[in-house]
Amino acid sequence: MARKRHSDEDVLKILREVEVHLSSGMDVQSACRTAGISDATYYIWRKKFGGMGRSQLSELKSLQKENDRLKKIVAELELDKLILKESLDFLKPKA
Repeated sequence: MARKRHSDEDVLKILREVEVHLSSGMDVQSACRTAGISDATYYIWRKKFGGMGRSQLSELKSLQKENDRLKKIVAELELDKLILKESLDFLKPKA
């Protein structure tokens, strides 16, 4: 079976669709089959995105983007620190 990549918005839409089917009395396997996903995928997505709205999703994305940016800054500063430490060791007179 071909593997599909769903955007986060699509995942929320599919989760809502499955929840509607579940509230109408379907079991999880049948609801997932009508939505076109496996029940394992449903449980993974529900764990990750359960109870999340679009605004929370956009906030999560912006926080992840900010976190990535800060991690990059820390990595660059750590590299600068190591370079300075090595140059200091090189310039320090040896006794």
